[in-house]
Amino acid sequence: MRGAIGAHKSWGHTEDRTARTEPARKAFDDRFDQQADPDRVLTAEERAKKPASLRKEYFTRLAFESAKARRRKAGA
Repeated sequence: MRGAIGAHKSWGHTEDRTARTEPARKAFDDRFDQQADPDRVLTAEERAKKPASLRKEYFTRLAFESAKARRRKAGA
């Protein structure tokens, strides 16, 4: 509960939520860039497409695992 209190207080005093979370969003996206082209050898066009596919794969896998968990829970 202490953590939740601190988080609510902190976010309550945050003027620009988007700016505050920008570093985390950038790091998350950079992860897919690194996976797609770790040696930075792809063309700019390819480098734009591959991370997008990896990101879609990541979120699709999350949705798949979530659906499996919901089915297991419903059957229990």
